[in-house]
Amino acid sequence: MTDSPTALSAVLLATTPASRLGCAEGTLLDRLTGQLASTPVTDVQVLTSAGGLAADLRGLAKLVRVATGTVALLPADLIAHTEALALLLEHPARDTRALVAGEDAAGPMRPPLRVEGGRITAAGSSFHTVPEANAAFAGVLQTGEADLGALADVAEELAELAESGRLGPVTPVEAADLLLVGLVRSGVRVRAAELGPLHAVRATGQASADAAIGRLAEVDEDEVRLDGAVKSDDGFVTSYFVSPWTRHLIRPAHALNLTPNTVTGFSIGLAALAAVWFSAGTRGALVAGAVLFFLSFALDCLDGQLARYTRGFTPLGAWADGMGDRLKEYAVYVGLAFGYAAAHGGGNPDGIWYLAAGAMILQTLRHSIQFSYAGSVYDAGQAAPPTGRPGRSLLEPADDGRRRPRQGLLRVAQRVRRGSAVHWLRKMVVLPIGERTALIAVTAALADARVTFLALLGWGGLAAVYQLGGRFMRAVE
Repeated sequence: MTDSPTALSAVLLATTPASRLGCAEGTLLDRLTGQLASTPVTDVQVLTSAGGLAADLRGLAKLVRVATGTVALLPADLIAHTEALALLLEHPARDTRALVAGEDAAGPMRPPLRVEGGRITAAGSSFHTVPEANAAFAGVLQTGEADLGALADVAEELAELAESGRLGPVTPVEAADLLLVGLVRSGVRVRAAELGPLHAVRATGQASADAAIGRLAEVDEDEVRLDGAVKSDDGFVTSYFVSPWTRHLIRPAHALNLTPNTVTGFSIGLAALAAVWFSAGTRGALVAGAVLFFLSFALDCLDGQLARYTRGFTPLGAWADGMGDRLKEYAVYVGLAFGYAAAHGGGNPDGIWYLAAGAMILQTLRHSIQFSYAGSVYDAGQAAPPTGRPGRSLLEPADDGRRRPRQGLLRVAQRVRRGSAVHWLRKMVVLPIGERTALIAVTAALADARVTFLALLGWGGLAAVYQLGGRFMRAVE
């Protein structure tokens, strides 16, 4: 293994006969090795069969004990799109993740999982069952450097159990499945990387391998990557009035070598121009400012889409994007108030500066509610693993962990069908940035700054009450 602390290494589990099946590249092992050459993987180790599952797991534990950086485990009989592998291997977080397929994909070579909030909370194998399963493991497991010790411990424990026959008739085919079970049950936070329309299947024979390779051509990998760059859970305005056309700018922006931070800079520049136009206070200036502000928001969406497309997102970029949003919005508030005052002879006509300050304070409060709650959830999640039961025995055949049912209105809200009118109403009521931008642009262009601030205070106040209620219900569930 490479000794670079930020390195990404891969271990190919060539412990089954299927890894030697033929294909255009030679064998399936050769094919997978070639695919890894186009990823950030810097070192590839091939683990061949040492004489059974127990010996294979001990061999893996030895490799992991001396590894640094992030280690990805891939069965060498895997047939997958390169883009599917990139979902894990190119993610900049380099944390512990597993490739996950939809619930309907579960089967003998795809054990069931339960995924909650983007994390795997229960994992199965031929020995371990998963009640309330809603996903399936696609065979690829990436382990962050902080969890390598846990992975080695799990591998050694599994080796002992398999050697003594206490796991039943498990075989080397299930090595990755069992390791995922062990990590989840030991309390390691394993994130789910959703496969979506991409393919990742394990071959069981030459016919199945040929068929799986043939099906790869049915999917346009770059189009899937482009679709994945556009968030599927955005607000109504963003989903229907911005993302449908900004997605067509992603590839040109990438071809021009524009970084997400560069696009963020352009977005801030347009917002500054919008504030300047708003400050003039005339009807034409208000319309021009509204158009520029909406275009600024479109570029704000584009920078995130470009970051997801290039997988170039970073904590610094996320922070800069969030801070930029606040600065742009508040600069526009100042421009609107200044323009209204200028159009009415100066001073503080109709208390316009009080309304602007009130809108800023309310928006700051709403963001405080949102981010302080997110931080407390993260801290609580760090303190308790997703299963809520650290150190569970690998000999327990069933995951019998019970979750308390969601209560009352929250339980009903969680069941709202995506895309329904109620779904969009729930999205809009919290006044997300897309709706907020549209509200500012439309009211400023058609009315004046006073109407804009009154609308922001009214809708924003309702949103704050709704957010507080929702946070309280989630906190006590």
